[in-house]
Amino acid sequence: MNPLPRHVHRTACNRDCPDACSLLVDVEGERAVRLTGDPDDPVTRGFLCERTAKFLARQYSPDRFMSPHLRKDGRLVPVSYDEALDYSAKALLRIRAESGPSAIFNYRSGGSLGLLKNVVDYLFEQFGPVTIKRGDICSGAGEAANIADFGVSDSNDLFDLEQSRLIVIWGKNVHVSGSHLLPLLLAAKRRGALLVGIDCVRTRMAPLCDLFLQVAPGADGEIALAVAGEIFRRGKVAPDLARFANGVDAFRALALASPLADRAAAAGVATTDLARFASLYADHAPAAILVGWGLARRRNGAAVVRMIDALATVRGNMGVNGGGASYYFARRPPFDLSFIAGAAVAPRTISEPLMGQELLAASAPPVRAIWVTAGNPLSMLPDAVTTRRAFERTEFVAVVDSHPTDTTDVAHVVFPCPTLLEDDDLLGAYGNHWLRAAHPAVAPPPGVRHEIALWRGLAERLGLADRFDGSIAVWKERLLRKLAPHGITAERLASGPIRNPLAPTLRFAGNRFDTDDGRARLPASAPQLPPAAMSGFPLTLMAVSVAKAQSSQWCEPPPSPAEVRIHSTAAAGISDGAPAWLESVLGRMPVVVRHDAAIHPSIAWMAKGGMQRNGDCANVLIRAVLTDAGEGGALYDEPVRLLPR
Repeated sequence: MNPLPRHVHRTACNRDCPDACSLLVDVEGERAVRLTGDPDDPVTRGFLCERTAKFLARQYSPDRFMSPHLRKDGRLVPVSYDEALDYSAKALLRIRAESGPSAIFNYRSGGSLGLLKNVVDYLFEQFGPVTIKRGDICSGAGEAANIADFGVSDSNDLFDLEQSRLIVIWGKNVHVSGSHLLPLLLAAKRRGALLVGIDCVRTRMAPLCDLFLQVAPGADGEIALAVAGEIFRRGKVAPDLARFANGVDAFRALALASPLADRAAAAGVATTDLARFASLYADHAPAAILVGWGLARRRNGAAVVRMIDALATVRGNMGVNGGGASYYFARRPPFDLSFIAGAAVAPRTISEPLMGQELLAASAPPVRAIWVTAGNPLSMLPDAVTTRRAFERTEFVAVVDSHPTDTTDVAHVVFPCPTLLEDDDLLGAYGNHWLRAAHPAVAPPPGVRHEIALWRGLAERLGLADRFDGSIAVWKERLLRKLAPHGITAERLASGPIRNPLAPTLRFAGNRFDTDDGRARLPASAPQLPPAAMSGFPLTLMAVSVAKAQSSQWCEPPPSPAEVRIHSTAAAGISDGAPAWLESVLGRMPVVVRHDAAIHPSIAWMAKGGMQRNGDCANVLIRAVLTDAGEGGALYDEPVRLLPR
């Protein structure tokens, strides 16, 4: 018997991850059999994270949607594309005629980094404009902080870290979220650079760091202010700070308002450790700070990120090689999305973190239809039970997804989409400035169409065929207009990653910022410390990214019941491995308790991305509360308790 022909195809991972890795896919016949990282990609460097390396289990999972599904007699059943599209178009046209386009909510989330996913916004804008989302559940507060301070949220080139003498990994679990930073950090350490880690969980980075501070949850602003105070006291401030920064006097007064020992006590760290960090940051320039996204997912999140930005600014670490405070890499600017007007023309917006509440409260008209692309809001948004109730009340819900989720469970129609191995798209990363293309390594099943084909079919039925007649290649060309003068085409990207030529390797060179006057803005007020523990609820829930899941996409079945990790001193008599209830003011869920000395004693730590359908969705316990700016979600502030079960 002759073996099946074997080929290797190049593509890129489109999932919500900072790295956007280049993949090599071994294909036998028509089936992918092995995934590896592309060694020629300067970021991927030949290795993959666990969840992507094991993606084949999800690719060939028997529960995958292989055709459109329509809800009949309470069940989703397979139907033809024509029936599903006809049903959807009829519902959308009827609702628009009866209640106007604002009764339709187009919700596109970040489950895919593919830029072509934005085209759905254009479709619904042409059909309406319709209601869209505002805010950002993941990075809204941090990006708002960067924009307030520097006018834009962007970073020096990733490889600028090669010039750093000190690198601070602040609230960033590199082994889980951004694993391709690890080779750079290890190489920096070999060159003699010092590493400092700051986190409320003692992560796997801790043993690699020269100093690790385990800070109390939400108290990171005290750390930044303490170090800034020492910078001022020691005269280590950038000599021309007043030239390029506004608010210097007010920030100096803020930083010097409390002695270092008091700030150490507020942050829950040893005074000697905080003093050592202050000395390291004062004496080792240039110094880079890698700011974790989780820092901003608290009520004081934007203010905390602003403190870190200010620390980097006053020390003179912005606008220099080897320096910076890196929260985000701007991934959309190189692509031409100018044909989408967004909030400027939308008749109404719905807050993403408050989605359930605002959907239920919407009136004149109420929201009667929801279209979901690249998201699973019933699992991933706070107050998940309310969000589910809002969706269940809506008379038409359409979801585009590859696998069943909490959100497809309440859909009236589900359209299957290609997986990351089948996708055809353009990708920008938010952890580096490299551009990549997803190119089908294997063909999608016969009943699965690319989203562009899906939206074109819908547009034809909505009377928009003349504005939506382009192929995937045509839409790619449209998005690449700004890059075309630099010789970047879809064909070139399909052959390998290319660094974004529009992104400078040094951001804010010469301390010239993207603000109206070109100067950085220093904050004048400190972040509010988290409130004292709620009576009867002594722990704070942190449901975070884990190595085995990309949001609610797991590479293997998650533990059931869900595991909650706590410090043994916070166990309230519940033994390691024992069943328990995890309870908040919103409700309770069954868990298994694991004692873990790496967890701060005030935290109940668990994986995010569980689903209501499986009884392990942390968001059923987390109230919908906004961050202090940027309309992000305060996901890490929920008081909880453990009870025996």
